Amino acid sequence: MCGRYTLSSQRLTTIEARLGQSFPELQARYNITPSQLVPAVRWANGRYELASLKWGLLPAWAKEAKFSYSTINARAETVDAKPAFRTAFRRQRCLIPADGFYEWVEIAGRKQPYYIQLKGHEVFAFAGLWEHWSGPEGEAIESCTIIVTDANQAIRPIHDRMRVILPPASYSEWLAPDTRMDVLKQLLKPCDSEAVELYPVSQKVNSPRNDGPDLIERVDGA
Repeated sequence: MCGRYTLSSQRLTTIEARLGQSFPELQARYNITPSQLVPAVRWANGRYELASLKWGLLPAWAKEAKFSYSTINARAETVDAKPAFRTAFRRQRCLIPADGFYEWVEIAGRKQPYYIQLKGHEVFAFAGLWEHWSGPEGEAIESCTIIVTDANQAIRPIHDRMRVILPPASYSEWLAPDTRMDVLKQLLKPCDSEAVELYPVSQKVNSPRNDGPDLIERVDGA
């Protein structure tokens, strides 16, 4: 399960440049966890907007507002067929901005976290989906999921899956409501192994209560 990431940059500069639109400044975050509110860029009412969505997709047809870890990620292979995700895949796609993420590998009986980022350390975008849920008492929840695929060669030694990092040139295509399903599916593949770097970090990231730049500092001895 791919369950932690960072967005330490307060500006979405690379995404803004591609979409030709500015977004509000964000708070730096180093340990984003499931069930939290996360920033997402989507197409709505004829323009791009920055929304705040709960991480863990709640389908519109769900009977109650119950969070499930099973919907924080959607598998690329089945995202267009699974009932929880297929409607959002067709109609409600989003970009989840990030500048790094964590994965864990077992070493000598303990789980060692690794931090993974692009070599240029720039903000990028995960392929995401979003949903709007309305309850019987008028309550509303907007939520999201991140699509995952097979890991590339750089990440495979520590995890067999990775989040889909979209090429910047495909941002508008991913968000456009009229993009064909076969074109969308072709975007759901691992990014180039040569584009990423990874290194071990402190186990302090294991606790969702910890959030600071020290979490992404390299540690020795892993």
